[in-house]
Amino acid sequence: MQNAKDSFYVAMRTRLSAINPERTILLRSAVRPGILVEEAEAPFAQPASAAPFPLVPPNVFVLRWLALAVDMDLPLTMVAAECEILYSTLGTQSFGGLDRGRAMSEMDQELLAMLAPFQTPKVNYTVQPAATMLTQVFWDEPVYTPMVMLRDRLTRSARVIVYSYQEAGE
Repeated sequence: MQNAKDSFYVAMRTRLSAINPERTILLRSAVRPGILVEEAEAPFAQPASAAPFPLVPPNVFVLRWLALAVDMDLPLTMVAAECEILYSTLGTQSFGGLDRGRAMSEMDQELLAMLAPFQTPKVNYTVQPAATMLTQVFWDEPVYTPMVMLRDRLTRSARVIVYSYQEAGE
């Protein structure tokens, strides 16, 4: 499933760069597109008051991998993983954060645009050069959660189920 997770992330990152090249994050002294995978980064500091959502960097999409399921009753084994995409905003400094609702709507639209079309080629990024595999990675439409306000921060998440057929050697 790692190839499918990597392929999904790279597709989202590439699409975000095309949709909004200004949405970036400075992480470990490098400017990157404003999307990251939680399990591949250092933990974020979490105050106890962060429930029900963890605090994530503002104006960035954070992919979090949750449940995993396997269907072996098919000619090829199909794996499904639930991906939660968290994002939050404080609005902009120039408007004193009063535009955070508009900023959240903009991120909602960006996420929907990143997810379409609902498939991407599966690629093995552990070899050089990266090798395109024989199957696709595909996913469902997103299910958005209600927006949560914590002081001056608006937070939302969306969940998608990401599917992939296991290929030989995976």
